[in-house]
Amino acid sequence: MEHAFTIRSARPDELATVLAVDEDAGRRYAPAGVVIDLPPHHPFIVGERARWSFSLRSGDVFFAEDAAVGPVGVAVLGRLDGEPYLDQLSVRLEYGRRGVGSLLLQQAVSWASARGSGLWLNTYGHLPWNRPFYERRGFVLVEEQAWKPGMQAVVAEQRATLPFPEQRVVMFRPDR
Repeated sequence: MEHAFTIRSARPDELATVLAVDEDAGRRYAPAGVVIDLPPHHPFIVGERARWSFSLRSGDVFFAEDAAVGPVGVAVLGRLDGEPYLDQLSVRLEYGRRGVGSLLLQQAVSWASARGSGLWLNTYGHLPWNRPFYERRGFVLVEEQAWKPGMQAVVAEQRATLPFPEQRVVMFRPDR
């Protein structure tokens, strides 16, 4: 049966739903050795939740929904170095490869287009479903010497905390 997914803005009180979608999406990474098992009080987790809460209050979080199930994907957006930034794109494991991520990314690109000259993100470069997904949608790899201070700080924190720190990459999609 074909599913039609719709995009809606998340409400400020939906952090628990954002976290649930993200946690479920994380199951895709475990077989590749990317396991993030940090306690809720870890500074990385506390910072991430604070950013996502701010984005929720700002109206910059979007869910992809299945009418029968509810949210199956999420895009958390914000600003970094004064420019549009995709903080997180997550799709529940069982909804992968059904166009949910593409739909959310399309929403993120539209959101960014109204706010700047493109969209920034960072991700794992070595996983076959990450970097190529973004490259097929117009994102290009940005060399480290071209990163602005905010992005440098974000990636430094990720590299100090997350598995495979050397695989963290920054990508940019210019507004078209």
